[in-house]
Amino acid sequence: MPEATVGEYMVRNVHTVSPDMTVEQVRQEIINSNFHGFPIVEKGYLLGFVTAKELLRHVDKPEAKIRTVMKRGTLCAIPSMSVDDATRILFRYGLRNLPVVDEDKKLVGIISNIDIVRSQIEKSRPGKVMSVKNFLEQQNGVRMKVVNSEIKVDEIIPTQKEVYMDELVGRQYELKRGLNEPLIVVERRNGYLLVDGHHRIMAAKRLGMKTFKAIVLVPNDLDVKFGLEKTAERWGLRSLDDVSIIEGSKHPFMEITTMLLPSEEASAINQRLIDNEKSDMGN
Repeated sequence: MPEATVGEYMVRNVHTVSPDMTVEQVRQEIINSNFHGFPIVEKGYLLGFVTAKELLRHVDKPEAKIRTVMKRGTLCAIPSMSVDDATRILFRYGLRNLPVVDEDKKLVGIISNIDIVRSQIEKSRPGKVMSVKNFLEQQNGVRMKVVNSEIKVDEIIPTQKEVYMDELVGRQYELKRGLNEPLIVVERRNGYLLVDGHHRIMAAKRLGMKTFKAIVLVPNDLDVKFGLEKTAERWGLRSLDDVSIIEGSKHPFMEITTMLLPSEEASAINQRLIDNEKSDMGN
């Protein structure tokens, strides 16, 4: 399996600042964003990277141009670099972000700790797929081949009758930021039986997505009834419209994640995701 590259996971639409902006202007840019710093770019060329920590050194010179106070140059990556190598750079030098340049040293993207985490989540998928495949083969006396595909959302047959609203909001946030972890489905004559990914696909449906990446398990006998399939039929699950959304109760994942927060802050945490999303769209 080929190594994942920086080019596959980097963000291409990068928020940058000009070297002719003042310290105060860049300070305001950081305050009004979700970032801790920005690449400094002039005519497309990467000159350096300014962080909030570095700005603190020049807080007494608010009108100074970034050009006069910036540290020249910065660590960077290229699109063909492996994600593993980019991870080493971020880890080794304690960085949060690594600008990505082309052969002309022009900025083409940025890769962050979040993108690295995304790559690792997606990398872990094959092991889970094989576990599901082996289990279903043994339980149902079939053989299955594995196919990567883009499937239609309205052809998915759920096997879970409820999802949680708080986790749904979190999944929507992830999808909008590129964490498109594929579903695991089993091909049926009338669609695709969903084995793993109910919150993901319900989030995609709420976002109006028509297709979704999936790892499709194709049995050698399409007429064999799977246990999951029988349960779905017993519950009356024919499409995603039959899945209920639970509000006012936390998903177990969110229950654990927010257990140390005051109740009012825990209740508001997903609202902040929504507000951040609106803010990003307005920039």
